[in-house]
Amino acid sequence: MPLIPEEPQIHESAQGPRATPAAGRPAPTPRPVPGPRSAASPRPGRPGPGPARPAPPASPRQHGGAAPSPASRPSRPSRPENRSATGPAPSDRPQIQLIPAPADGALDAAEEAVDLLLETGRAPGDILFLTTGEQHPWTTHELSFGEAAYWAQQDARDDVFFADAAALDRASARPVVVVAVNGGADDAATHALPAALSRAGTLLVVCGDPERINTVLGAGV
Repeated sequence: MPLIPEEPQIHESAQGPRATPAAGRPAPTPRPVPGPRSAASPRPGRPGPGPARPAPPASPRQHGGAAPSPASRPSRPSRPENRSATGPAPSDRPQIQLIPAPADGALDAAEEAVDLLLETGRAPGDILFLTTGEQHPWTTHELSFGEAAYWAQQDARDDVFFADAAALDRASARPVVVVAVNGGADDAATHALPAALSRAGTLLVVCGDPERINTVLGAGV
């Protein structure tokens, strides 16, 4: 009698049996499940489950659009610089870190600072992101759905919250505040930076012109 070779065993995946689509019908494509952003997920995004919305516009750095030329963009520091010249900050005062950047590169520099914070273990809900000039694309996108829904995301504290510094009086304190001094009125930074410092629990990161920031904060950062 001829020997019949033993058939190889087929092991099911740990996910359980898979349904076989009917003949002639393509298998359904899994739908992504919305949820809070982690350090590995793309920026910016809408936290939490809810009705599907179109993706918010990406900043120029995130795609091949009109990104600044390499010569005009600030180089990325290995981590935000602590440029305080007055020694360690008092225990009841947040640490101040300065990332030098021109006004047209401050937004990119601030986004990279947020990336670094997330990569080093900071929770997204710990971070408040402020702009003194043009709004971050995430802010513009979310405000298009109404202010109530926009500010509700701040209260949820599931993700980095992006806001205009002009609305800082409505912003809640968070452990880390990142400010992009990306233009605005002449006195925008004068009003925004002291208020941002009061909102920061442990760390204030400021991206912009060092001379202007030093003058406003008066702390020799």
